[in-house]
Amino acid sequence: MELHWVLMSAITILGSYLFVKKFVRRLNGWYYDLKLRNKQYPLPPGDMGWPLIGNLLAFFEAFKSGHPNSFINNLVSKYGGTGIYKTHLFGNPSIIVCEPEMCWRVLTDDENFKIGYPKSMLKLLASKPLGDVSSAQHRRFRRLVTAPIVGHHTLEMYIERIEDIVIHTLEELSSVKHPVEFLKEMKKVSFKVIIHIFMSTENQNVNIKIGDLFNDMHNGLFSLPINAPGFAFHQALKARKKLVQIVQSVVEERRLMIKNGQRGDKKDLIDILLQTNGENGRKLEDEDITDLLVAFLFAGHESTATGMMWSIIYLTQHPDILKKAKEEQEEIMKTRPPSQKKLSLEEIKQMAFLSQIIDETLRRTNIVFSTFRAATSDVNVNGYIIPKGWRVLNWASTIHMDPKYYPNPEEFNPSRWDDYNAKAGTFLPFGAGSRLCPGRDLVKLEISIFLHYFLLNYKLERINPECPITNWPGPKHIDNCLAKVIKVSGA
Repeated sequence: MELHWVLMSAITILGSYLFVKKFVRRLNGWYYDLKLRNKQYPLPPGDMGWPLIGNLLAFFEAFKSGHPNSFINNLVSKYGGTGIYKTHLFGNPSIIVCEPEMCWRVLTDDENFKIGYPKSMLKLLASKPLGDVSSAQHRRFRRLVTAPIVGHHTLEMYIERIEDIVIHTLEELSSVKHPVEFLKEMKKVSFKVIIHIFMSTENQNVNIKIGDLFNDMHNGLFSLPINAPGFAFHQALKARKKLVQIVQSVVEERRLMIKNGQRGDKKDLIDILLQTNGENGRKLEDEDITDLLVAFLFAGHESTATGMMWSIIYLTQHPDILKKAKEEQEEIMKTRPPSQKKLSLEEIKQMAFLSQIIDETLRRTNIVFSTFRAATSDVNVNGYIIPKGWRVLNWASTIHMDPKYYPNPEEFNPSRWDDYNAKAGTFLPFGAGSRLCPGRDLVKLEISIFLHYFLLNYKLERINPECPITNWPGPKHIDNCLAKVIKVSGA
């Protein structure tokens, strides 16, 4: 009798498992197939995952394992190399595109695709002036608000300040005896730069508070949008509220300075926003200005720091590449006029190999795994429908690691960029189209200046060279690259 009971229990458990796996898990896919059965074109192949949560668990597992493209690779192995797949992520039915032509089309078609980031990110980094406008209005407004960070003349004004921050930071890091979390230190560098450019504030207490709050916000960007204690999104919303209060006080102080004629010819992003007209010719509301500042500060902070860290890691791992990069910087110093003490924009333009190192870092590391859009109408792409309202993930990291476009993609090889003309859609670290990242030149400028001084004067000794990597929420070693920054003898 006891054996019979055990056998029946085992059969029941097995039957329940098969029912859940074969039936319940397919409900999501059946629902959308039925809902869209009368459309002219079929949905792409793929897997809609579990009801409610979709494929979020598999997504997180892939990213936390340090192999984020395994998520896409599983789709490719099951459904073939169509380059377009259906899935369900971050609470929404979604389409993943991972072929250059399709990514390029989605990113450059403003008529059929709009910004479509997950609900948690849209709530935390809301920017109504840039998001809720027509394409023509967007382009006009974008030109105005990105003026402080684009153009060679504008960038040249920031070189000396970036140099000062970099030199001071490296000197400070090399003087401490204990290891530091290198990624965190790079975040401090990029944050000081971006605060200077956008807000021109030298108040260190304000800067430190903003930096701490950004870290809390970052943890909630891709979290479930549940505003309840214990959830990352709840903590991130609290951090945003405090951040808005701090930024708002800076905006109010600046408005008063402008009114009293205390700013002169100085112009940072706050000055421009306070004097810019939004829709219908009206001045921007303080809430809109604050939203823009928060979004811009966040975007310019995380990616630059990650790029600086990974470029140093790759150079440290490849002594031959490091040697060649250092020789290029030494040659620039040799040809510098004796009267010149600081870097110039012309010198930075001469750093051809260093530029290739940065591009290769951006390709190999894939700091941003995807850009998000949402379809504003039913769109036919390669014979498949992208339904209106569905989110579209442009999965550039798969393209960047495709041997069709980059032979031996796992290899860190800056020389692959010698006379390389990238096909449209094959190199998308900053997106494409009208929403191409406006800070891309500033990012490369910061990394170039940092690498210049690091290569000439310092080296990195990692404490845990074999430390595992996670790609969530961004690519990093789980110890944040614990290391010592050592000043080279004679530097």
